[in-house]
Amino acid sequence: MHGSELKDGEHSTPDPDPRSKSWIRVLFSLALFGLLVGLMLGRLTAPEPRELEQVEVLEGGLNLWFNEEPQLHGEQVDGTIALLFEADGRSQKGRLQLAGKPVTWRVQKSDKGLLVSLVAARALHGDWVGESVQGRWRVQVRLREE
Repeated sequence: MHGSELKDGEHSTPDPDPRSKSWIRVLFSLALFGLLVGLMLGRLTAPEPRELEQVEVLEGGLNLWFNEEPQLHGEQVDGTIALLFEADGRSQKGRLQLAGKPVTWRVQKSDKGLLVSLVAARALHGDWVGESVQGRWRVQVRLREE
């Protein structure tokens, strides 16, 4: 067929579909609405990120304040103390005194979280304990010489 004229009651273009095309729009709208509601619910139920809020320097130790309890892995390696927290926070550093001698501490971001390291010219030993205080989480790091 070379044209759209009728030949024997037939033509080259198909008849328009008698069904409405609005069902595609309805399905698309429902899918978009479901996606938006799902994203909204996911945002509401997502846990608040754990974050280091404050570092307090004490005589012979540190107080680390978090908004929630973080996962903690701590080690004493070759006279230094390293604590790895699954949390976010800003990098910081400072000094504290242990028996009148300086100890350097540093908070730095790593690929697994926040790394808190304490280093001195002599071997350090320490203990760390976490507890909930007034809706926040405090990790006390107490140092001692041996």
